[in-house]
Amino acid sequence: MNLKIEFSVDRLPLYFASLKNDIKTLEIEAFDGILTVFVRYDYDRKMLPLNGNVKVGDKVDIMFASHRIELYINGVLFDEEWPAGNRLFDIGDTVLPDGKLKVSEYSEDIAELPSVVSTFENAEGWAPGNGVNVGDCMPYRRGNEYHILYLKDRHRHCSKWWLGAHQWEHISTTDFKKWSIHPMAVPITDPTEGSICTGSWIEHGGVEYLFYTVRRGRGIPAPIKRSVSSDGYHFEKDDSFGFTVSDKYNKAIARDPKVIKGEDGLFHMLLTTTLADENKGCLAHYVSKDLESWEDYGTPIYVHETADPPECPDYFYYNGRYYLVFSIKAKAHYMVSDKPFEGFVMPKDPIIPCSSVPKCAEWQGRMVFAGYKSDGGYAGVMTFKAAKADKDGCLVFEDL
Repeated sequence: MNLKIEFSVDRLPLYFASLKNDIKTLEIEAFDGILTVFVRYDYDRKMLPLNGNVKVGDKVDIMFASHRIELYINGVLFDEEWPAGNRLFDIGDTVLPDGKLKVSEYSEDIAELPSVVSTFENAEGWAPGNGVNVGDCMPYRRGNEYHILYLKDRHRHCSKWWLGAHQWEHISTTDFKKWSIHPMAVPITDPTEGSICTGSWIEHGGVEYLFYTVRRGRGIPAPIKRSVSSDGYHFEKDDSFGFTVSDKYNKAIARDPKVIKGEDGLFHMLLTTTLADENKGCLAHYVSKDLESWEDYGTPIYVHETADPPECPDYFYYNGRYYLVFSIKAKAHYMVSDKPFEGFVMPKDPIIPCSSVPKCAEWQGRMVFAGYKSDGGYAGVMTFKAAKADKDGCLVFEDL
């Protein structure tokens, strides 16, 4: 049941609370112009918080769906959270002081958004604002359009009891000056989804595929899932698809699938994880003939010397060579090979100077990396770096 709480700020400070079986299930307080809402779920002992700025006379709406909570002040979305488990507060519960809150049911009307929702200028140093930061970026070139899927972040990875609750947002450009904002590509739609992790985009047979893992949390295996689209702007989750990595890998942290069509006619998937027995970070390697059924290739494409998992893998062919990219503790490294999917060697200076966990797509003869620049904690603003290759295959970086 979806619930809506409505009230007007008639005084400051203010305080509301609901108790059920001697457990505080809802708490709303406002002091010094700061409104905080706490909601309890049976998933975790800590209540989920929402925050906003209020003054006397403001109208407040709190919307509760099974997978999302939203805080609106005067009709503007100020904060949101993504719960799991069962909400302990319900319609009909007593809230003290009595008579100040209106609690009612509501139904969601979800209308399909146009392909372009809005536009903005210059993505270097950009973030959506209003408390939303740019997380991991996933570039993809489609025709003459350079697309970026990125992780929408609130609360510096602390949403949903520190599971992150990330979702895939979507922007594109044809000139790196004017950018279009498209409908959200992969939202959280189920309370069991802890976070939609980083992944990749590939086209096959006229269908656009997004591959990603879904973090479940607390040691639960993270399944590889996908969404599909016919136009590249409106994606739907394919609930018929999903698998987890084999037992030789750490299933709970498997994430960030990069899917590539190889010259051998197979689809290759590279995944961040660790080797369960050796406790070493690695990039698992899976293959498929049709994007439907996937098999372990046998050996990882890369094994790190420590337990640190190589995150956000990327792979591309450029100027006659093959490149493997991954990040260790958010710092991106690259390796080079003359052969596909094997023989990778790390150059003398393997660091990609594009701040945190960048990935890339080719644009007008250069590889353009997109990442995020942190301004404190996880996520921040978008940033770019372009690269060409010298005669030895080493990447030479320059400003976009």
